[in-house]
Amino acid sequence: MKALTEVFSKLIEKIRGVEYIDDATLQELSREIQRTLLKADVPLDLVKTFTENAVRRIREEKPPAGIPPREYLIYILYDELVKLLGGEQPAEFKPAKKPHVILLLGVEGSGKTTTAAKLAKYLIKRGYKVGLVETDTIRPAAFDQLRQLAEKIGVPFYGERDGREAVEIAKRGVQNFKNLDVVIVDTAGRHRNEEALLQEVKAIHDAVKPDEVMLVIDATVGKLAAAQAEAFMKYLPIHSVVITKMDSTARGGGALAAVAKTGARVKLIGVGEDVDELELFNPKKFVARVLGMGDLDALVEKIKVVFEEEEVLQEIESGKLDLLTFKKQIDGLLKLGPLSKVFQLLPGGMAAKISEEQIELSQKNLKKWKAILSSMTTEELKNPEILNASRIRRIALGAGVSPKDVKEMLTVYENLKKMSKTLKRQLRMRMPTR
Repeated sequence: MKALTEVFSKLIEKIRGVEYIDDATLQELSREIQRTLLKADVPLDLVKTFTENAVRRIREEKPPAGIPPREYLIYILYDELVKLLGGEQPAEFKPAKKPHVILLLGVEGSGKTTTAAKLAKYLIKRGYKVGLVETDTIRPAAFDQLRQLAEKIGVPFYGERDGREAVEIAKRGVQNFKNLDVVIVDTAGRHRNEEALLQEVKAIHDAVKPDEVMLVIDATVGKLAAAQAEAFMKYLPIHSVVITKMDSTARGGGALAAVAKTGARVKLIGVGEDVDELELFNPKKFVARVLGMGDLDALVEKIKVVFEEEEVLQEIESGKLDLLTFKKQIDGLLKLGPLSKVFQLLPGGMAAKISEEQIELSQKNLKKWKAILSSMTTEELKNPEILNASRIRRIALGAGVSPKDVKEMLTVYENLKKMSKTLKRQLRMRMPTR
């Protein structure tokens, strides 16, 4: 998503550099909007409609008192982009029965098999018991790939390495996991030809009668995403769409807009290669982040998921913070993913104050501190006051760092301990109640 943000940030800078908006300026900005949307690979007809709507609104609508026209234009840009991408509230996952069967479709190279594992991890975090089924008999590596991913995230896997009948494998897999909450069935993305592929997924659909058909599309195809969605929609009902690789291309905006145009519902987006990097798609929050407005709510929700264990928050609030709690916090921060992605959720002004060097240093420190804390005994973690020079030397040796590194981490811990009550209070104010 970084590439897409960079494209739109130049447009925002140009708008904010305008003193006042007359017809000549508006026409210039209109052309700039069109260029930006085309760089994002938004279909030409949507670019034209979008620009016409934005220009009409800035001419006809009067900004609220105290809001400069250029800021109101940014708001209109935000509002129209939300409409372009579907304008709907996110559709959270709510299975109606057990097991809830999800059938994954997509062409070769869309990231479908990886998405199956990402979706499983996403659902596990929300308390569901999930099983993965591999039915791809065309691509030899598919079986091993999904099995290894299943082992990595700790979910049961069903597949038949030498199986030839995808429909029968799907039926046996779903039956095998009938006591789980969710069963995710991965299908082939390559076949003898497009017709054979579509016929096979339709046969699997008719055999297992999935509760949800989810189409996986690679963001790098841009506006061609519409053709993929429409091809599958001729054979099967598409209930939801996942757009993968949103982090690696500016064409993701085009893929999102093209899919929305078909009437299909984008439900999730892949924002990185790690198995944790799958997000519920929220058009409003997505556009806010692309335009550099940040998304503090998403950041808070990420933090809430990681620090949801009540005893951690209670320990922070009480001020009786020991190194064991500190270790849980470090583990939690690392679970958020790369800090560079966490900082992308901050509003542009805040994120701009944090350099890439600072982010990189913070990431290195977190990993170093985790190694240090992992080298301590339970007694040392619970009673940091017993740490003397001899223990510190032993811990440093075990962690592969210097005694100075251990002492620096202990200084950070002591400072955090002093401000623990304030930290807890701020987290509580930000977090929604359960």
